[in-house]
Amino acid sequence: MKELDLQLVQKAKEGDADSFSALYEQLAPSLYRTALYTLGNSHDAQDVVAETFLEAFHGIRKLRENAAFAAWMFRILSVRCKRKMRDYVRGRNESDIDELLDLDDGRDVGQEVSLRADLLRALDSLTDSERQIVVLAVIEGYTTKETAQILRLPHGTVSSKLFRTLKKMRAMLERE
Repeated sequence: MKELDLQLVQKAKEGDADSFSALYEQLAPSLYRTALYTLGNSHDAQDVVAETFLEAFHGIRKLRENAAFAAWMFRILSVRCKRKMRDYVRGRNESDIDELLDLDDGRDVGQEVSLRADLLRALDSLTDSERQIVVLAVIEGYTTKETAQILRLPHGTVSSKLFRTLKKMRAMLERE
């Protein structure tokens, strides 16, 4: 694997989604191969790589050393793969928007109904393009690659738009 551009890492830490997307393009093939070898399933490997980048996108500001970016990404991937293997054992192989947006945290039923209403409002505030990507990739469970094929868009465009849109939704939900 070629060395990552540390300036891209710094810009991504500062919130530049395009820099993060460029890092995605550089690192995704290596992460995918690792996930595929670990899980033995192409669809699940694509899913854990996408989840890894989503988690990293939301937490990149916490990264202390730019040079540690790749190692940090592989640690996140490792945790995601272990979770997926645990799901295999339990016979559960699904994810939903609540898990991705960390909404299911033991609240009572009234709070859950309120949160779901907030989530629907946040979805409703998105552009048609943003909503399409979120619905396909998050709610329907298509990988970003499949979503790109369905929408006939470049994979990098779908990935970066998904990251930005989920960040936007999270900000809306945190304000409410």
